[in-house]
Amino acid sequence: MADRGSNLKLTEERIRQILSKHEKHKVTDANLVQAAVLVPLFYQGDELHLLFTQRGNKVTYHKGQISFPGGVHAPDDTTLLNTALRESYEEIGLALKDVDILGELDDAVTHFSGFAISPFVALIPYPYPFRINTEEIDEIFSIPLSVLRDKNNFRVEYEVIDNRLFPAYFYEHREKTVWGATARIVNQLMELLFPGCGAPNS
Repeated sequence: MADRGSNLKLTEERIRQILSKHEKHKVTDANLVQAAVLVPLFYQGDELHLLFTQRGNKVTYHKGQISFPGGVHAPDDTTLLNTALRESYEEIGLALKDVDILGELDDAVTHFSGFAISPFVALIPYPYPFRINTEEIDEIFSIPLSVLRDKNNFRVEYEVIDNRLFPAYFYEHREKTVWGATARIVNQLMELLFPGCGAPNS
């Protein structure tokens, strides 16, 4: 594949190579609910974008929050990847044949709602005829990686959970704020793709 996005110097092959060298940290706490998300990248012109969803107010958990397409591991799902792919199709109409899995990121824990989320990074086509499930999702939008790299759009705060100090990440773009487990996933992806761009995870 030609090197699209020379300002980012990232090709599909380069991203796959970077992620293949990352040793995934898995969370196996039986008290946590297993879930999985797709972390979809796409090229718009010469620039890579990251796709997000805005959850609706009809869902049980994380109402109104910005997230990646995905959900809870179901008994019929053979793997967590299967969960991410199934939920992505149900939520935004993204078909399995259009998803190219590039690698995995560390499991992310939601400290208050009790989920262990397994993220799968993928490349998807663009433009795409997304079909939004309005019972779950209010909106689909994207943020260019160049925006996520810009320190002016990123901040770190700290919170105490169970007498331990944890970083809380926030990415700002226009009227959107990415935070929580989604921001931690973004932070790790950005740190892997652009070392020194993210923030420490502890």
